[in-house]
Amino acid sequence: MKPIIITLLYLAIFLPLTAQPKYEVRAAWITSVYGLDWPRTRATSAEGIRKQKAELIEILDRLKEAHFNTVLFQTRTRGDVLYASDIEPYNAILTGKVGGNPGYDPLAFAVEECHKRGMECHAWMVSIPLGNRKHVSALGKQSVTKKKPAICVPYKREYFLNPGNPQTKEYLMSLVREVVGRYDVDGVHFDYLRYPENAPRFPDKYDYRKYGKGRSLDQWRRDNITEIVRYIYKGVKAMKPWVKVSTCPVGKYKDTSRYSSRGWNAFHTVYQDVQGWLGEGIQDQVYPMMYFRGNSFYPFALDWKEQANGRQVIPGLGIYFLDPSEGNWTVDEVERQIHFVRTHQLDGEGHYRVKYLMDNTQGLYDILTENYYTTPALQPAMTWIDNQPPTAPRNVRTEKLADGYWKISWQSSTDNDTCNAPTYVVYGSDTYPVDTTNPANIIAQGIRDTEYIYAPLLPWNTCTHFTVTAVDRCGNESERP
Repeated sequence: MKPIIITLLYLAIFLPLTAQPKYEVRAAWITSVYGLDWPRTRATSAEGIRKQKAELIEILDRLKEAHFNTVLFQTRTRGDVLYASDIEPYNAILTGKVGGNPGYDPLAFAVEECHKRGMECHAWMVSIPLGNRKHVSALGKQSVTKKKPAICVPYKREYFLNPGNPQTKEYLMSLVREVVGRYDVDGVHFDYLRYPENAPRFPDKYDYRKYGKGRSLDQWRRDNITEIVRYIYKGVKAMKPWVKVSTCPVGKYKDTSRYSSRGWNAFHTVYQDVQGWLGEGIQDQVYPMMYFRGNSFYPFALDWKEQANGRQVIPGLGIYFLDPSEGNWTVDEVERQIHFVRTHQLDGEGHYRVKYLMDNTQGLYDILTENYYTTPALQPAMTWIDNQPPTAPRNVRTEKLADGYWKISWQSSTDNDTCNAPTYVVYGSDTYPVDTTNPANIIAQGIRDTEYIYAPLLPWNTCTHFTVTAVDRCGNESERP
C-alpha cells in the first residue's frame, strides 16, 4: 500500500501543471446560513434591497472573472428558505425577521444574475437537520415541527426530519417541486441528506419496528436515505430532465483497499450509500466533502472516480482551512489537489466556501486566475440523460463597430424548443478557422440571445475570426457552423 500512496503523492506534487481542460465543473458554495458568505445587509428598505443585491452581484462578478461556471446557492437552510415558498418561511438573515419578505425573490435574482454571466445556478438545499430548539422556537407556527410533527424528531437538543418516516421524502419533494417548477435552476444540490453522525440512539425505534422488514438497523437506515434520493431524483427528472441532481456526501465513502477512513465515512457513520446511488444512476453529480489532506484525500478521490459509473464526481475542496482561524493548510495543498483531480480526470472542483475566494486567502483567488483557471471551461455533458448534440447555429455574421468592438450575430439552432432551448458559445482567435477544441478561444458561454458584442480587454489581443456553437441543457455541444 505504501508504494501506491507514495506514487500518488509524487504525481500530485511533482508533475507539471496539466493543460487547461475545456470541460470542467468549477463550483463555489455561497453560504447564506448566518450570513457566512451572503448577505451582510438586511433588506428592510429600498436601499437595503439594493445593497443586498449588490453584495451578491460583486461575488458573481468575481467568480465570473476567475472563470468559475457553477454557483451552489444556498436556498434552504434549516426549515427556512431564500425564495418565495408556500411551505416554509423566509430565512431571517434576509430581513432580520423570520418570514420577513425581503421585497424581492433572492433565488430568482441569483438564477437571473448567474445566467447573465454564463454560469449555472444550483439550488443548494439542507435536507434533514431542522436546527436547534432556539431556532425551531423562533420559527414558531411556521416551523415544519409544528406543521408536520409526525415526520420530525428531537435528538441531542436539535430537531431533524425522520428519514424512517415515508412521508419525509414527500415533504422534501414538495420543496423541490417548488424550486424546480418555479425557477430556471440548473441543478438541485442536497446537503445533510444523511443521519446525524454516530447516532445509535436516534429516536426511530418505532419506525424500525414498523418498516424494518427483517433488515438490520444499519441497512434499514441506509435504505431510507437511498429511497429519499431515488424519489427526489425521479421526481426532478419527471419535471425537467436536464436539471442536475447532486449531493455533497461525507468525503470518504468507506475504507478502501488503499487506505483506511479511520472510522469516519459516509457508509457507516451517516448511512449514505453514495456509491450505490451512483451505481443505480440516481445522481447526476456528487460533490464529496473532501476537506482533508494527503492520504486522507488522494486514495479516496481515486475511489470516487473508480466507482462513478460514468456520473460526474467533483471533489469539494476545504479551502476554508487556508484561514489560520480555521486550520493550518498552506495554499500548495489546494494546488496539489486540483492537479490531482485533473490528472486523474475527475470532473472538476467545488470550493468551500466562497468567502475565502473573495478574501483571496493566501492568494488563492490570484493563483486560480493566473495558473489553473486561466481560460473558461464548459460544463461536462450529462450523456446518460441525452447524448445528441444540437444542430449548429446558422449564418454567423460579424460586424466591426467603433472603438475596436465587434458585433457577432447568428441564427438560432433548429433545436430551439421551449423545454431544451440551447445556449451559445462564442469562440474567437486571430487565426482561421477558429479552433473550438482550445478553451483559450472561448470568448463567452451561456449566451441566451443570438448576438454578442465582443469588447476586447486589450487592443493587441483582439480576435479577428469568430464562430459560434450551440450547447443544449444537458451540455452536448454542436459542431461549428
